[in-house]
Amino acid sequence: MTASLQIGDVTVPGRVLTAPMTGITDLPFRRLAARLGAAYVATEMVASAELARGRPDVVRRAAVGEGLPLTVIQLVGSDPEAMAKGAAMAEAAGADIVDLNFGCPAKEVTGSACGSALMRDPELACRLMEAAVAATSRPVTVKMRLGWDDANRNAAALARRAQDIGVRAVTVHGRTRQQFYTGRADWLAVGEVKAAVSIPVVVNGDILTADDAREAIRQSGADAVMLGRGIYGRPWLAAHMERALADGTTLEEPGPEARTAIVIEHLRASVAFYGLPLGLKMFRKHLGWYVEQAPWPADPVERRAAKARLCRLETPHAVEEAITHLWSEELGYSSHSPVETRPQVGDAVAA
Repeated sequence: MTASLQIGDVTVPGRVLTAPMTGITDLPFRRLAARLGAAYVATEMVASAELARGRPDVVRRAAVGEGLPLTVIQLVGSDPEAMAKGAAMAEAAGADIVDLNFGCPAKEVTGSACGSALMRDPELACRLMEAAVAATSRPVTVKMRLGWDDANRNAAALARRAQDIGVRAVTVHGRTRQQFYTGRADWLAVGEVKAAVSIPVVVNGDILTADDAREAIRQSGADAVMLGRGIYGRPWLAAHMERALADGTTLEEPGPEARTAIVIEHLRASVAFYGLPLGLKMFRKHLGWYVEQAPWPADPVERRAAKARLCRLETPHAVEEAITHLWSEELGYSSHSPVETRPQVGDAVAA
């Protein structure tokens, strides 16, 4: 793998991308992951119609800011006119890349004929792509699944049409919509998409370690990988995996002092961005994952109890004190858990 990925006129400075995830990849998280070395971290999924109407919470999801190597705004919707407006607004807001969501499996999304519901309505999907491509000078990309179900795996056909329309890259999650997150991602099937197009193809699904990334690329022939749930509580993972793919280096997971600093930085950024009490509320899911993914306390029962205790705290100061105390006995300890340690991750509404 080369060190960069070309998407239209944008050079992505790496081949390990971080997926857009609702409630996860907000601006505080994107800035933190970028500071830790991530090359590409997309926004949360942004509803194009609500963005066009200027709904405050939706505009906030598309927030851009300094400290990012590039800005990728992902849009979801089923109305071509709104998608065009959303794409134009994304460019005006500073997007380097505009990504369209044809992959989210959540019922509240597919029930509105959005997300992976578009895999069973390719004509509408094409109209949406045409609208976005015509509305912006920025490269338009698409994130999709293999199809709606096993009887209708049409990702390769839709990717060919996307390329003809002017889409500059596609990301394929190796599951159908009906699988949600069950079973294993089919990286070989993503290879069928790669064989069908000449634009870059990114493989997504069940890529939690550098070994997973290597195998996903081997099976699919993809140009890059995209991380999803594996980054929970590990915003450094993309940078670590990038290094592993580039030169085989296995980086140690952060020790207690570094993790404490990362947690506090993330907490303060969340509070600064959202204000109180929303900033603390938005951060709690991340706090829980930080505690779950740390190897201390060594007893999983103690870790679960600590997570429950910390996530009930009502002030940022109390959280800072508690996380410092939780890992205080380990300060000065250098973790020898390599990045390839497979995390235990939960579900999310991933785009």
